[in-house]
Amino acid sequence: MNASELKYQVERAGHDSNFFTRETMRFFGDRMSNYGVRDAGMVKTWTETAPAWELYRRRPVKHGLKASAYFHKETFARVFPERD
Repeated sequence: MNASELKYQVERAGHDSNFFTRETMRFFGDRMSNYGVRDAGMVKTWTETAPAWELYRRRPVKHGLKASAYFHKETFARVFPERD
């Protein structure tokens, strides 16, 4: 799985993700080539533990933004991990 494949699957599943819109990427000074995807394993959320893909930035963008986003491996919906 790479960033382009993840983008395709998220859009195909009907999830509206702001990570992949041209306007959002332009606002943060980002590009698709700055994204990478890796297996996040099982991510614990507030309600469940779900298998997820981690969408990460290779280099920080404007204002030092470098946080990862997580997407469910089966539904491609956004997953929000529980904070410690």
